Amino acid sequence: MELRDYVRILHRNWILILVLLILGLAGGAGYAAMQEPKYTASTQLYVSVRTEGAATGDLVQGTTFARQMVTSYVDVVGTALVLGPVIEELDLKDSVAGLSGRVTATTPLNTVLIDITTTDRDPDQAAAIANAVASSFQDAVQNTLEQPAAEGAVSPVRINVTEPAVAPTAQTSPNVRMLIVLGGILGLALGIAVAVLRTVLDNRIHTLHDIEALTDRPVLGGIAYDPEASKRPLIVHADPRSPRSESFRSLRTNLQFLNVDQGPRIFVVSSAGPGEGKSTTTANLAIALAETGARVALVDGDLRLPRVADYMGIEGNVGLTDVLIGRVDVADALQKWGANDLYVLPSGQVPPNPSELLGSAAMDQVLKPLGEYFDYVLIDAPPLLLVTDAAVVGSKTRGVIVAAASGKTKKQELAGALRTLETAGVNLLGVVVTMLPTKGPDSYGYGAYTYGATHEADGAAKRRTKRRRSKA
Repeated sequence: MELRDYVRILHRNWILILVLLILGLAGGAGYAAMQEPKYTASTQLYVSVRTEGAATGDLVQGTTFARQMVTSYVDVVGTALVLGPVIEELDLKDSVAGLSGRVTATTPLNTVLIDITTTDRDPDQAAAIANAVASSFQDAVQNTLEQPAAEGAVSPVRINVTEPAVAPTAQTSPNVRMLIVLGGILGLALGIAVAVLRTVLDNRIHTLHDIEALTDRPVLGGIAYDPEASKRPLIVHADPRSPRSESFRSLRTNLQFLNVDQGPRIFVVSSAGPGEGKSTTTANLAIALAETGARVALVDGDLRLPRVADYMGIEGNVGLTDVLIGRVDVADALQKWGANDLYVLPSGQVPPNPSELLGSAAMDQVLKPLGEYFDYVLIDAPPLLLVTDAAVVGSKTRGVIVAAASGKTKKQELAGALRTLETAGVNLLGVVVTMLPTKGPDSYGYGAYTYGATHEADGAAKRRTKRRRSKA
């Protein structure tokens, strides 16, 4: 994926990422609140060797000896020899091992200093333990470890407290700020990971890149999603100035430039599955084409679940099936719609053998006069993956336009529909993306199909239509 794909992922899932970020921050704060506060107190000891009246060389030797001994003394701090008296003196309930876990001793490199640090829930207790450990350590070294050989003599090692421990004023743990930041980072990382995973596992069509990965045929247009589409399916007629109406006019413009000089402009509109907006797309496209002054025939070729008659508000009992079986003539079955040269051929009665009727010679006899008289013939056909009707009738026309719903059509479904056309040897003219979101990262595709050179192309289309009629 490219950088813009990741940006689109973040844009599409920003609410999820924000929620997980907030939960992470809250989780870090909650974890910090549940932790018991701890305070740290420190004391520092200075280790030296008694060298009263000694020469300079003896002083150097004494300092070297002290440095060597300090390393061993650090390990002595956590032993029972030092901590046992501390527990008795302060009446602590800890064992030597338990207290040892809260007492640390370190020495800076090449020094004779020992730093003793203690941790406790009570700041005063932390300081008391640190000072008691220092005192016990002094006694253990001078009276036990380095006990003088002669009675009444003093130990050659001297330990002085250079910085006694004082009660800390601020707790050292938990680090509330750090835990909140850490929780936020984990929440943000989880949100991004979930967003990327959702995108990787999502096999639906969303963007033009998804379609371009499946076919090299052009994207003819994009139709914005309208939650009121079921109430006003003919948006070009009901609200001609709406942005959605403009998207159909943009689709009309692109269709006008498809194979200009290759015979009758008879097109089949289908989709991979049901509910992808193919029927409303066909009806609105027919109205938009008629607006240019072209003669347009809208044929309901969905002989299984016809919708065109309901959308156009006409009587649909007599139609294509009656023409195919020779009951009525095609001219008698056509119904004029609106003020322009738009004629509608409904499906008629639902037959038991739709595929056979659409693939029959009678269908050729129907399409021939329609192609000769009308500038455009649009046939609404059933979904490609459910039945073979669209491929059958598509082989008799200029080609098939496939409608794919953004956020609904699955990639494998669209790929299967395209393979069906390829196997049947039917020309795929292009893809129309329906139900495009009007907001969000995927809405950029909608603007690419609207407000362009639509009106300029309309004028050119009208002039071409007049020239064809004058030649006829």
